[in-house]
Amino acid sequence: MKYTAKILASWLMGVSLLFWSCSGKQTVKDDPLKYVNPFIGTGFHGHTFPGATLPFGMVQLSPDTHLDGWDASSGYHYDDEHIYAFSHTHLSGTGIGDLGDVGLLPYSNSDDVIPVADFDKSSEKAAPGHYQVHLKNFKVDAELTSTLRVGMHRYQYAKGADRRIMLNLAHVLQANWGNTIMDNTFEMVDDRTVQGIQKSTGWAYDHLVAYRIEFSEPFEKTKVLIDGKLSDDTSFSTKDAQVHFKFANSDQPLLVKVALSAVDPQGAAKNMKAELPGWDFNQTLAQAQDEWRLALQGIEIETSDPVVKTNFYTAMYHSMMAPFIWQDVDGRYRGMNKKVMQATEGHVNYTVFSLWDTFRAFHPLMTIIRPEKAATWSEALVQKYKEGGILPKWPLASNYTGTMVGYPAISVLADAASKGLAPDDLSDWLEASVQSATWRPDIVEKFKGTQEAAVMSRHIYFKETLGWVPSDSTHESVSYGLEMAYYDWCVAQIAKAAGEKQTAAAFMKKSNYFRHYFDAESGLMRGKNYDGSWVTPFRPRYSSHEKSDYVEGNAWQWSFFTPHANDQLIELYGSADRFEAMLDTLFTTDSAIEGEHASGDITGLIGQYAHGNEPSHHMAYLYNWTHSPHKAQERLDQIMREFYLPEPAGIIGNEDCGQMSAWYVLSALGFYQVCPGDPTYTTGRPMIDRAVITVPGGQFEIVAHNNSAENKYVKEMRLNGQKLEKPFFSHADIIKGGKLEFYMTNTK
Repeated sequence: MKYTAKILASWLMGVSLLFWSCSGKQTVKDDPLKYVNPFIGTGFHGHTFPGATLPFGMVQLSPDTHLDGWDASSGYHYDDEHIYAFSHTHLSGTGIGDLGDVGLLPYSNSDDVIPVADFDKSSEKAAPGHYQVHLKNFKVDAELTSTLRVGMHRYQYAKGADRRIMLNLAHVLQANWGNTIMDNTFEMVDDRTVQGIQKSTGWAYDHLVAYRIEFSEPFEKTKVLIDGKLSDDTSFSTKDAQVHFKFANSDQPLLVKVALSAVDPQGAAKNMKAELPGWDFNQTLAQAQDEWRLALQGIEIETSDPVVKTNFYTAMYHSMMAPFIWQDVDGRYRGMNKKVMQATEGHVNYTVFSLWDTFRAFHPLMTIIRPEKAATWSEALVQKYKEGGILPKWPLASNYTGTMVGYPAISVLADAASKGLAPDDLSDWLEASVQSATWRPDIVEKFKGTQEAAVMSRHIYFKETLGWVPSDSTHESVSYGLEMAYYDWCVAQIAKAAGEKQTAAAFMKKSNYFRHYFDAESGLMRGKNYDGSWVTPFRPRYSSHEKSDYVEGNAWQWSFFTPHANDQLIELYGSADRFEAMLDTLFTTDSAIEGEHASGDITGLIGQYAHGNEPSHHMAYLYNWTHSPHKAQERLDQIMREFYLPEPAGIIGNEDCGQMSAWYVLSALGFYQVCPGDPTYTTGRPMIDRAVITVPGGQFEIVAHNNSAENKYVKEMRLNGQKLEKPFFSHADIIKGGKLEFYMTNTK
């Protein structure tokens, strides 16, 4: 790696010293954990969950209160009043639901086949690594915490009540959307231990999770129901089953440990032995909190505004839900080829890469605050290419879901390469990128008949043969065309770094294909037919989910996506002034969205700018390419104050595995990377008064002098004492350490 082990070790040491420096104990003067509110985003359509997990942990143990529909994507919605299970895997902020594996529910005094808990909202509490709630109809106090691969439950039953637990092997999220249990292999090991394998199909076409469950006490009695009928079997294989455990009456809490494995129950047993051999809930919780404290202290901020502090550290927290590790402690995992793989030295398998969302801000943020993770994730993506033959888009467990646009994994690779986080030999990275950006009939045939076939969409064929994607041949043509132009630019950057000039030139040519969609008359990107004619009539505000020329948006929300070619886009407009006028119109025009089936993802509107979805996320910063960067500062101030609130409905759209939150973290610090793959940041309007980021070179300090709600404009900027003449600086400026100063004012 160009980022040597020594540099990464120094970065980790820097964070550790920051963690330990304030006292001899694992505490700090201003503990960031107290500013994290896991309930932010659990209302409206944020789709986050409040349960217990560790940074990038396999186990994400949380209550399932919402089983079907869009707002069940994470299994939880703040307005709900019932808990169906505490399950061990979840997705944070997605627009599609899955997982909810291995569902347990404590209950008392009920003979229901599938009991359901009513919960006392006032008793519900959540913090990093911890969740607790009172189940009022069963009079049970439930607490959850976790290690990386093991969830731990503590159940306190009412005095004299019978103590029961249901393992619902039919429990899934999104059954009405097609998520189905295909098989359960279950075994009672002894009177304290059970184990098994669940197989399901849904968004993850072929999903397997193995588990081992251990109880702190022997169960006195069990009741097994298979397909709703009582059974004496203690081991079985079936789709629909519930196992009920009854324990002796006691005033002592009942503890449960659930270890997961990506492979088999033996792997789950090893994971439990390695990570949680004992039964000390409080110690496990304290260790989880220490892990979170260490992770959150990668950036220390100062601000006089408590809302900013809560928003900031909660956003940091939400940016560490995914990708999550999907590999056992012995290095085994289930690969994209559905085979059991053994990780080689230095390789760690991760899953849940929401790439179309996260290439924009999440992955750039991690190259700053978790460079060792950024390097590992990039290699994990290339390894998935080696196993499955193509880079993934939205890999889930061991599956190519093929979800969203183009081939965004290449952006992640290009950005890592541009920042020294790639291996010295880029041949594998370049091969994976070229093969994934080129029409591949072999991949189409390989995945024929499955939803995984979407990983090689027909849009690539048209790009290769016509240069544009014809609207009369396929849906979402403009969005695919614009994004593929950017991704092809990313391929060119990797090729340049690898010294492959011919490949670089070929893909640089393709990166200009965005020009095919530019309509000079309207100033917007417009659909083009196979014969080269414009699609008519042209309705820039029109949206039809999955059936128009634009993905989850309309022409306004897609016409400014040329991150690699903003200067060329301005040339198409004829001048920076006209470009600025179009941006003004974007933010001030009527917010009405036309179309009976308009995408529900279009939220957080300012004019036609839609902050609730990713295609808009860079647009306010485009004012820095005009003569009026103060307009960027105005809009960024508005977005951060109106669309990020410390309440359940405080995230204006799907959180999307950290992207919405990473955008806030970077923007609140005062900068953003418009074009991943080009290691350049552009400045905005900092919300914090001061921040210290631990980086490989030491510390990068940001100071916003005279900062306040009124003083939202930047009068002057200085980097290491030198005045910045333009609102741009490099990744190298951050990583080597230094000081960025903003001098704020209330005048434009």
